[in-house]
Amino acid sequence: MPNYRRWYRDGGTYFFTVKTFQRQTFLCGSFARSALRHAIEQTRAKKPFLIVGWALLPDHIHAIWKMPENDEDFSLRWSMIKRLFSQQWLKHQQSNIDRTARMRNKRESGVWQRRFWEHLIRDQTDMAHHMDYIHYNPIKHGLVKCPHEWPHSTFHRWVKAGAYRTNWLCSCKTKQVMRPPFMDSINDAGE
Repeated sequence: MPNYRRWYRDGGTYFFTVKTFQRQTFLCGSFARSALRHAIEQTRAKKPFLIVGWALLPDHIHAIWKMPENDEDFSLRWSMIKRLFSQQWLKHQQSNIDRTARMRNKRESGVWQRRFWEHLIRDQTDMAHHMDYIHYNPIKHGLVKCPHEWPHSTFHRWVKAGAYRTNWLCSCKTKQVMRPPFMDSINDAGE
């Protein structure tokens, strides 16, 4: 069995990719967004963290979190979010997910993939590349042509803060999507 090692750092800033089980496409639905927001709020009330960047796609989430100075346990936070969301989702869906014996043994719901991918942000350049990756991701997956068209990300918040121009990578007029130069240097995290 592989030995997965995570790099924990008090007060660290991390990029995450979290996927649904078997890449099911339900996360952008109204109930799922509400349940996810509720799970995050409940988790942050008990275990605070700052959401710096975010993109919610139908089958996965990309996020950048800033951990508190005296805390490093992002794994516990993702576990809480996934558990709280799964409880609400399964109650709402009232579905009988065909779980394997191993899934039942490990108390897995069949809503989320077992693991998630994380990357410790090293510096400002690394942060900028991952923020761009998050906001470009809906284009990459063919969901929209421009970042401003995707409602489920922090792009609009960062435009208001002056970090992005409204027309960043916009192809509304040219009908041509420009691939940002950093795309080749960032790990796709299995996408």
